[in-house]
Amino acid sequence: MPLENRPRLPRIPLSKRNRAVVWALNPMLVTYLEASRDLCETDSILFGAALAVCRIIGAKLPTAGRATRQNSAIPAWKKRIEDRIAKARALIG
Repeated sequence: MPLENRPRLPRIPLSKRNRAVVWALNPMLVTYLEASRDLCETDSILFGAALAVCRIIGAKLPTAGRATRQNSAIPAWKKRIEDRIAKARALIG
């Protein structure tokens, strides 16, 4: 899955149950990580493992993720600056 289409994974709280799930999954990853050829493949393996942990734990995953963000949308910081400029111009005259 390309990096742009991956959903943002939530931080999972530290608990005994969550730690047990991660510890159970870690030995399974060894064979895949040893066979990985490059950094991109290693990244994909680790992302898949993290996604599996989130699903096992029941963490809420965003359905749309970053993939649906429109590139033409104006960022919030830019909109705030433009609003401040408009208010300043209105005060000036």
